[in-house]
Amino acid sequence: MDDLIKRYLSGDRRALARLISHLENESDSISEIFDKIYYRTGKAFRIGITGPPGAGKSTIVDQLTKLYRKQNKTVGIIAVDPTSPFTGGALLGDRIRMGDLATDPGVFIRSMATRGSLGGLAQRTQEVADLLDGFGFDIVIFETVGVGQSELDIVEAADTTVVVLVPESGDSIQAMKAGLMEIADIFVVNKADREGADRVILEIQYVLEFRENSRAWKPPVIQMIANSGSGIPEVLHLIEDHSKFLDREQIRIRKQKERVSNYVREIIQERILKDFWKPPLEEKLKNLIELIIEKKKSPYAVGAQLIDEFKNNMCSQESD
Repeated sequence: MDDLIKRYLSGDRRALARLISHLENESDSISEIFDKIYYRTGKAFRIGITGPPGAGKSTIVDQLTKLYRKQNKTVGIIAVDPTSPFTGGALLGDRIRMGDLATDPGVFIRSMATRGSLGGLAQRTQEVADLLDGFGFDIVIFETVGVGQSELDIVEAADTTVVVLVPESGDSIQAMKAGLMEIADIFVVNKADREGADRVILEIQYVLEFRENSRAWKPPVIQMIANSGSGIPEVLHLIEDHSKFLDREQIRIRKQKERVSNYVREIIQERILKDFWKPPLEEKLKNLIELIIEKKKSPYAVGAQLIDEFKNNMCSQESD
């Protein structure tokens, strides 16, 4: 591990890929990795691209990345895919859809599984973003699953969130109800050459007017045809404007503090759960399930019993 981290710190992309694999496999070395590399994080600007399936998110990420490369900025892309219920791995592979970027030494693409996270982002995904950040990438882009569930995870992970909608999907209002209206810093109506684009833009603007006007940043709404590159420079310009706004209002540092606070909480929860579900309590739960099925005990009573046993075990270990 020491050798792997040294190679990572010296700019070895293979070492970066192997460290990401350690994170995905929930290796025991995760804490060691971050103890030695975390001082290099905090410089990359993080962008979230989300929206309903089929909205063209991968195409937009591809086109944005090409523009950033023209600015000589390096880009790390995390494509968050649905989790296979059988293997736990990603079902899709956005690296295939962005194949022409794969050979660019200034771009690194990684597909990751959501692993049950409702918002499409798991703790491991944010840790991968930290690895990309520490490696020296200027921009980190999250492309989320966008399944219409709670997308609040991306707000925490990204500095700027771009919500992508399409004219004919018919689910723009549903997406708004799902919370996308609340998290967007920029709205993009992709495939704007199709009928209904103007209507969707009006719908979004109409809903925005009825939102609280306390936010200093008013989310812009723009049209785009990502396949041809039309509208991509405008989106890039808006992202840069929002970045300047975040720094000017000192919002970015506040978001970073909230991100780190939640990150530490997740680490603690994960560690406690790992310590809790050791074989003795797992076996005890199996025995108590029958009592729940027979209605002799409630799930709450069994939960309280297991917690008490865990506490007693911890106390006895401390006394020893």
